[in-house]
Parts: sequence; structure tokens; C-alpha cells
Amino acid sequence: MNILMVLALVFAALEALALWKYWHRLEYLAKPAVMVVLFIWLLTSVGMNGALIWFGLGILFSLLGDVLLMISLDRMFLPGLVAFLLAHVAYVIGFNIPLPLFSAWSLIFAFMVGLGGTRIIRRIVDSLASSGNARMRIPILIYSLVISLMLLSAMMKLTDITWSANASALVSLGALLFYLSDIVLAWNKFVAPIQHGRIYNIGLYHLGQITLIAGVIMQFS
Repeated sequence: MNILMVLALVFAALEALALWKYWHRLEYLAKPAVMVVLFIWLLTSVGMNGALIWFGLGILFSLLGDVLLMISLDRMFLPGLVAFLLAHVAYVIGFNIPLPLFSAWSLIFAFMVGLGGTRIIRRIVDSLASSGNARMRIPILIYSLVISLMLLSAMMKLTDITWSANASALVSLGALLFYLSDIVLAWNKFVAPIQHGRIYNIGLYHLGQITLIAGVIMQFS
């Protein structure tokens, strides 16, 4: 296991501990450190060219979103949402260089992602007005569409013969964990509080990012 991957996992664990114990100084160090380490890992392992540029940008936009939401989950929520939206766009582009061939699997995966997320996203959107966040309806709908495209793009690697089985499995799992982390965040913020919801949200997010980037590095090494 690469030392930088281990370091990213250590910082992710420290972030979870910081959230549990409300150690804000540790959080300010550990949370951004995860993405900084992932960027260094990507850069030193496979470089930055072609599709890898987009994965690098995805990490940097995620880092920006982390910092914004760390400053204030309420006041900086919309700017943070935009930063993560750009991160997902970058990942979508990275996964689709070159454009994959259309197949029956494309429809099957699209159906799975759509069916799995529509009901939950509708429940979150319907709760916006009652929670005083009606103005967030359009931004959250746009974000939901883009993150679903990111998940679909990662899942499509499972049938891409140019991707190894292990790498495609890792990016698919990473994208799914990232997707679930955002559902936990939105549900906890707009629908109903989840006990230790912030820890689950960030834990899924960091495991998702680490797994996704590990898959990308495995594929391009």
C-alpha cells in the first residue's frame, strides 16, 4: 500500500476523531490535508496529462469545497456546493476521455442510478421549503443531476475494456461512497437530523475520494 494512501487514511481518521470530539483545531488541519495528500499522490504517481488533469482539478475543487464548508456549513453552503459541483464536472470529464462506447449497459446503469436516487432526491427537495431553504431548490437539483452523472460515468468503467477490473471497481465504489456522503449531508441538513450525521458524511466522503483516486492511479500507472 502506498505511503501517501496510508497518510490520506490517517488524516481521514483524524478528521473523524476531530468531529467526534469537537476538536476544531485538529479538524482545520486534518480535513484539507486529506485532499492535499491525494493531489500529491496523483501528481507523483501518474502525473498530470490528458484525463488526469481533470482528476487533479476535481481534487482541487473538492479541497476548495472542504475549506468553504469548514469555515461555515450554513453561510458558505452555496459557495461550497458550487465548488463540489465543479469537482464533479471535472471527474465526469476525466471519466469520459475518451468518450465511452454506447451499449445496453449504459441504459442499465443509467436506470439503476436514476431509480436509486430519484426518490431520495425528491424527498430532500420537498423538504427545502419547510426548512426555509426554498431558494436552494434549483442549485440542489442541478447538483443532484451532476453527481448522478459522475456516479454513472464511474460505473461505466466497469464495462470499459480499456480499464482494468480492479481499477474500475475502485472508481465505481469511490463514486458511490461520494454520492452517499452527499445524500447524508443533504438529509441531515434539510430533512431530519441524523445522529453523528456529520461524521458519517465526512467519513463516506473521504473514503470515497481516496478509493476513487486509488482506482484512477491504478488505471493510469
